[in-house]
Amino acid sequence: MYSALFLDRDGVINRRIPGEYISRPEEVEFLPNVEEGLRLLSPLFRYVFIVTNQQGIGKGVMSKEDLAVVHDFILDHLAEAGILIDAIYYCPDLKGKAGNCRKPNPAMAWQAKEDFPDLVFGESLMVGDSLSDVLFGKKLGMKTARILTRFDEEAAWEANEVQADFSCDTLVQLYHAFRQKG
Repeated sequence: MYSALFLDRDGVINRRIPGEYISRPEEVEFLPNVEEGLRLLSPLFRYVFIVTNQQGIGKGVMSKEDLAVVHDFILDHLAEAGILIDAIYYCPDLKGKAGNCRKPNPAMAWQAKEDFPDLVFGESLMVGDSLSDVLFGKKLGMKTARILTRFDEEAAWEANEVQADFSCDTLVQLYHAFRQKG
C-alpha cells in the first residue's frame, strides 16, 4: 500500500471552467469515469487528499463558506459512489501574493503531514492537470501524474524540463499505468 493519493480538484475530479471559479454546487460537473477511476486508485493508498488552489476567495468572487458548500457537495457525491476523501486542503491566496500557499508551494502537503503524521511523501502520488500540480509533487519527492484535460499550458510544459511520471486522459487510464509501472 502506498501512502497518499493527492488530487487536484478542477480538471481532475470536475471540469475546470477556464477563467471562472466554481462557487456553487450546481456548477460542479464531474469528469467522465472519475468515480470509477477513484474506486480503482483509492484502495492502493492509505490516504486520499484533494489539494486545490482557490484564488477566487482572494479575489472576492466567493467566500470560504461558498467553497465549503461546493466541497461538501463533492465529498457527498464521492461518498455515495463509495469513495472516501480523507481531507481537502485549499489555498485562498492570490497568485501574486508574496509567500502564498498556492501550488507549486508545498504548504498544503505540509498541512496534510501535520494532520496525518505517518504520511510519507516519497510513497505518494500527486495527480493534477497543470504544471504547478506536477511541480508541487516533484518538490516533495512524489510520483506525479498529469491528467490531459488542460491544454492552455502547452508552451509552459514544453519550456519546462520537469515532466510528469504518468500522462493519461482519465483516472481509469492512470490506474492501469500506475499498476504497471507504480
